[in-house]
Amino acid sequence: MKKARQKGVVENEAPQASQKNKKQKTCLYGSVFGESDLHASMDWGSLPHHVILRIFQFLPLVDRARASSVCRRWNEIFHIPDLWRRFEFELSQPATSYLKSTHPDLIQQIIKRHADHLQYVSFKVDSSTESAEAACDILSQLVNCSIKTLGLISTAKPSFMNVSKAHFASALTVVFVNSKSLSSIKVDDTPLDDPSLKVLVANNSDTLKLLKMSSCPHVSPAGILCVADQCHGLKELALNYYILSDELLLALSSEKHVDLEHLRIDVVSENPGQVEFHTIKKQSWDALVKHSPKVNIVMYFFLYEEEFDAFFREETPVTHLYFGRAVSKAMLGRIGMNCPRLIELVVCANGLQPLDDELIRIAERCKNLTAMGLGECEVTCRGFIEFVKMCGGRLTQLSIMEEVLIPDSDYSLDRLHLEVSQHLGRMWFPDMMPTW
Repeated sequence: MKKARQKGVVENEAPQASQKNKKQKTCLYGSVFGESDLHASMDWGSLPHHVILRIFQFLPLVDRARASSVCRRWNEIFHIPDLWRRFEFELSQPATSYLKSTHPDLIQQIIKRHADHLQYVSFKVDSSTESAEAACDILSQLVNCSIKTLGLISTAKPSFMNVSKAHFASALTVVFVNSKSLSSIKVDDTPLDDPSLKVLVANNSDTLKLLKMSSCPHVSPAGILCVADQCHGLKELALNYYILSDELLLALSSEKHVDLEHLRIDVVSENPGQVEFHTIKKQSWDALVKHSPKVNIVMYFFLYEEEFDAFFREETPVTHLYFGRAVSKAMLGRIGMNCPRLIELVVCANGLQPLDDELIRIAERCKNLTAMGLGECEVTCRGFIEFVKMCGGRLTQLSIMEEVLIPDSDYSLDRLHLEVSQHLGRMWFPDMMPTW
């Protein structure tokens, strides 16, 4: 009986203790926040302004629009300028694209209420001409804008090229004239032309720092030279090789210019033999590097083997090289001899002749090399070991397909993996070709 009574006392005390703990927690929260604050926090409409703003910044546009219907206060915050400084218009045709297009009603609301708040704007369009034209129509309405960065992005084929040159130029002119503070422009694969560049320079020469305009066939060497002559704060420039000239490099090397940090050059040929590539003088390259000693010069090659004759016959200060098509042994040999500033080299294809000598020469002469990628090439395991041994731990990125490596009498693939890892100072394996 006595034990039973004790057991009952314990069972009765347990819920009392639980209630006591719960009460203590409530008192604790109340002492920290105040009971009125605790109840207020349960009211979404009473959340602090900065908290609601932070929530909105993490939401996709569609969800942000839905959240704005929670209450009047959330709707007011939905329209504050801070939320509209960065915006990406997605424009697509439902039948031909996976993109979720920005709703037309929302676009009109943005133009009506937030055009003067937009600062960092991009247009992502699908492959349809209608979407590119819609982007130009929106640009034409941004009369009261103060845009700082503008990007035109084609997610598939370059659909902006199907827009009439007059329509495209008219749309860009609206932004170039009214912004007057553009610092970054990405207009690759568009019908940009020389008159548009002159308008850009006339209104934004003091602020322009980045210009990416690869594959713009209506821009001439004179047009890009106008940019170099007037935009003295230019830090990054991307263009096609056909508009690169000695005059342009010398203009970028003048005392009026700040140091260029990044120069990207696309060297492209669709049909072999149709384009004759000119040669840039060594003195022009030297002038650029003397003026901007830390400049990264990046070259992307999409040529056929017989079209490389104009390149790397003299010392060239390129730092990053990417070959998207086959490149000859002779060309790689020239790179080893004449590219002492090389930092990264990627070769997608070469052929069936081992590249041992070429890689060893590159390791000897290119003392800054830190990244290498080889695709459809051939290298003997002995030659590859020698290359890695000469480069050592400075090779921070080494991507070699297993099919590239040719086992020999001295090295199997297993032994190669161990010895390469030892020279690099970290575990390394060759890349495997996916089987799907």
